[in-house]
Amino acid sequence: MKGYIAKRLLQIIPVLFIITFIVYSLLYLTGDPVLLMLPETATEEDRQALREALHLDRPFYIQYATFLWGVLHGNFGKSYYYGQEALPFVLERLPATFELATASMGIAILIAVPFGIWSATHKNKWLDVIISGFAVLGKAMPNFWFGIMLILLFSVELHMLPVSGRGSFEHLVLPAVTLGFGVAAQITRLIRSAMLEILQQEYIRTARSKGLIEMLVIYRHAFRNALIPVVTIIAMQASSLIGGALITETVFSWPGLGQLLVQAVSRKDMAIVEAAVFIITLVVIISNLLADIVYKWLDPRIKYQ
Repeated sequence: MKGYIAKRLLQIIPVLFIITFIVYSLLYLTGDPVLLMLPETATEEDRQALREALHLDRPFYIQYATFLWGVLHGNFGKSYYYGQEALPFVLERLPATFELATASMGIAILIAVPFGIWSATHKNKWLDVIISGFAVLGKAMPNFWFGIMLILLFSVELHMLPVSGRGSFEHLVLPAVTLGFGVAAQITRLIRSAMLEILQQEYIRTARSKGLIEMLVIYRHAFRNALIPVVTIIAMQASSLIGGALITETVFSWPGLGQLLVQAVSRKDMAIVEAAVFIITLVVIISNLLADIVYKWLDPRIKYQ
């Protein structure tokens, strides 16, 4: 297990290199950021002077080599727009995104676990039909539309919760529910599918024949063995919540990493985009590694080579 973890940690280096190269190349091909930084009345001499000051007049391979050398020293450069070092600025936004992602995943798990189990243990009954219907609806419904509907209901009509911003528990409720509902739908369907398969196994029938109470059979024997595919999807969703919350953060003006990334892309702020994508990639890799460790805890029979 230790050798496997060490190998996975070493794989982080080439993955991060490939990601930074792809993102840097795409940003380079999108156009000249100087055109966005200076007003329309600026002369070509002004633009050329700014390009030289920012070293944007150099060939691509020199620009990328300079950027990569900085990354190896923990320096992603300065933001064109904010005039600050990119990495510390991005890290300042990370706690807000972690807060939203954690709350969203908590809501998703609280909804999905009981609903998935109830749906599986009441197969083809009215409860299963209702839960499955809500799961399909949650999966099909766009996050931005659902968020806007929540704003109209709870903020505009009922005046119960704030529309946007961050600062209190009330500010967290609507964006967390918006993100968590879609994730809950996917996890619910997966738990139902895994539980239906497990409940047909021979050891479940043996446990019931020994006189164990149904609650013990369901939660100790069936649910724990159904958790391995669920852990996979939770790890994938947790990492996607970090990097994929940009639409929800934009709708609710949540000052997190997603909103910052959207703004940076529109401004061609290369340092901010690279730093944000770097952090998101790192979170995804670590989430998948933690999922592998949890697999081993759930099922000691799993061997890693």
